[in-house]
Amino acid sequence: MKVLITGASGGIGKAIVEKFLSCGHIVTGLDILPSCVNHNNYRHFVADIFCDELPALDGQEIIINNAGVQDSGRDIDVNLKGTIKVTEKYISPSVKSIVFIASASATTGAEFPEYAASKGGMISYMKNVALRVAKWGATANSISPGGVTTEINRHVMDDKTLWNRIMTLTPLKKWASAEEIAEWVYFVSVINKSMTAQDILIDNGESSNSEFVW
Repeated sequence: MKVLITGASGGIGKAIVEKFLSCGHIVTGLDILPSCVNHNNYRHFVADIFCDELPALDGQEIIINNAGVQDSGRDIDVNLKGTIKVTEKYISPSVKSIVFIASASATTGAEFPEYAASKGGMISYMKNVALRVAKWGATANSISPGGVTTEINRHVMDDKTLWNRIMTLTPLKKWASAEEIAEWVYFVSVINKSMTAQDILIDNGESSNSEFVW
């Protein structure tokens, strides 16, 4: 299938690109940075999804909205408005599934204010999209990772004190890898045929943590 992935140059996005290529799909990546992926079935466009003109692409069957920023002063513009811009440009009757990479903070609110708001808005928009694409038999869902072992989180991963504090709040005592999130994205977008308008929380149990006092 023809797959569009935003934020494709690193972290979760690059892992998603590699997963789809390994499964034989034709992949187009969008990112503000160039890509190091070299594959016959991959092409890459450098663009800011909010500010720049998006490339003309026909017949995209899967759209993965992964591009995002964190505590940048542009979180609403990029994470929410940019995602809407991408989706509305490429949505068509050819689409089979759309996946939005949201965040656990969309549910908990426990992160930077504009970031949490942008990801919460993304989930609401996902539900709107799901209703509109259902007439084509297509699905739209979101995935909300908690902590993921990518470079953007290096600050806390390398700080023993901060990491230990995080782990006290995380029942499974670990974070997901980018490759694991990519597996979830593949399942939701390719294998799944019946789930739509849903958000999947993947946070190793952090948001469910509670303390019973008796």
